[in-house]
Amino acid sequence: MSDDVETEAQPLRHGYTTGACATATAKAAVTMLITQNKVEQAEIWLPAGFFHTFELIECEMTQDMAQCATIKDGGDDPDATHKAKIICTVTWSGGEGIELDGGIGVGRVTKPGLPVPVGEAAINPVPRRMITSAVQEVLNEYEVDRGVRVVISVPDGEEIAKKTLNSRLGILGGISILGTRGTVVPFSTSAYKASIVQAIQVAKATGCKHIVLTTGGSSEKYAMKLLPELTEEAFVQMGDFVGFSLKHAKRLGMERVSLIGMMGKFSKVAQGVMMVHSKSAPVDLNFLAGVAVQAGGDDALRDAILGANTASHASDLAIEAGLETYFQLLCKYASEHAVSHVDGGMVVETVLVTMKGDVLGRVEIVG
Repeated sequence: MSDDVETEAQPLRHGYTTGACATATAKAAVTMLITQNKVEQAEIWLPAGFFHTFELIECEMTQDMAQCATIKDGGDDPDATHKAKIICTVTWSGGEGIELDGGIGVGRVTKPGLPVPVGEAAINPVPRRMITSAVQEVLNEYEVDRGVRVVISVPDGEEIAKKTLNSRLGILGGISILGTRGTVVPFSTSAYKASIVQAIQVAKATGCKHIVLTTGGSSEKYAMKLLPELTEEAFVQMGDFVGFSLKHAKRLGMERVSLIGMMGKFSKVAQGVMMVHSKSAPVDLNFLAGVAVQAGGDDALRDAILGANTASHASDLAIEAGLETYFQLLCKYASEHAVSHVDGGMVVETVLVTMKGDVLGRVEIVG
């Protein structure tokens, strides 16, 4: 067996969410505040169904305040928050119960449509329950009946947030404290899918009936120039998840969807492929050559496309041949497949653009 195969066979190491890290630091900090003893480890129960012990750093306390931190471990699927420092500061409050808030580097919600109300710290519902439950358990254990204020901070959170979709979602000033299971599953797509759904929910909450789905930053930039009348919330980066995004767009009441992207991924949508990652479906040059013939291309163009290196190369060959109908056909097929995928009920427009943002083709189908 080769080294590559052996490496591939190794089990992938799970990581832990920002929510789990925040819970562990909160449990330790409130324990230190009560006992006035340093705590360097905290064991918490994760929604995934098991206990995990977190190592703590920078533990300090006074009579009225305790603080500690942990370093987030993303496992073998590191994301933007991998190695971020998650800090919890706990103080006695003048009121009753547990007051939870975000400090430096934890974003604030400024738009409706998210699971956290506008104005509150971007600490999602499951982490909120995890943190407050862990803190309450410690208060109960030591029979303490005093109000506490729990503040979660991420020193580099504002910088990290630039690598996320937070600003688009209306979460400003830092990252979100996330996680429904407490663990990060290696190479999972669940986090990205969740961000797509949240983005469509924000679009709906801000009154959008027409959204634009793009595969990334470049195509989104071109889409914004093509459709300047739409608000920022209408633009959603779907990545490779075409079918998934279309279905949630319909579920959330969108009446019109514009798919705007380039040949590499959208040539696959024209074939009816709704998950366009390169590993999921390679470019089918036979299909692209066949469409060229349908569009009126000659045998020389068909053969040239069959020998092309990439879908973009096939596009260049069609442009050189002056075959504009080629791109209209591809857009027509893509829109038809998209409408069929969601069983109709909305208008789907497909726009093919070059890597410089020039429009190659544009067709809409009413579902």
